[in-house]
Amino acid sequence: MKLYYSPGACSLSPHIALLEAGLPYELVKVDIRAKKLENGEDYLKLNPKGQVPALGLDSGEIVTEGPVIVQMIADQAAAKALAPAHGSSERYKLLEWLNFLTSEVHKSFGPMFAPALNDEAKAFFRDRVMGKLRYIDSQLAGRDYLMGKQFTVADGYLFTMLTWGDRMKFDLSSMPNLAAYKDRVAARPQVQEALKKEGLAQAK
Repeated sequence: MKLYYSPGACSLSPHIALLEAGLPYELVKVDIRAKKLENGEDYLKLNPKGQVPALGLDSGEIVTEGPVIVQMIADQAAAKALAPAHGSSERYKLLEWLNFLTSEVHKSFGPMFAPALNDEAKAFFRDRVMGKLRYIDSQLAGRDYLMGKQFTVADGYLFTMLTWGDRMKFDLSSMPNLAAYKDRVAARPQVQEALKKEGLAQAK
């Protein structure tokens, strides 16, 4: 498999999942602004959406959308329990988390990276994200991970966005459950390996 990624982008989530799953893969770096691969090829010919992540399967098929990709990875390494079994109530809980993260948290982070957006607008989205993070903090009380004791692909996704919060100087001091969770996920060897392979500083 080939993971098309941009360092520190949301492609970090499936990168973590691949390492946690122990699956073989190749990293292919994408210049998102230029829509080019490292070898100069047009990324849009491969993925017309022009975004990362994209997962190239051995069959030649390209799969996009992070929440889908991470589930596909988890299902290929079922013994790692990165996702509950299909059809189980726990699987639907995982889907609930993945959908919340992608629609409520991820999409609210996006505008803060837009150079054209003014500071007032960015402050609106910052407050929106902080509100979502406070909700997550409340749900993490008494839990090691989003689903309880077991690390799942949803945790890699949330952690990825928490690294964005680091870059934006988010203060998590009023959210002790989330702050401890972030440190717990960051300490996982596969997470540190993903950060290292993407040339990112280790999570604090």
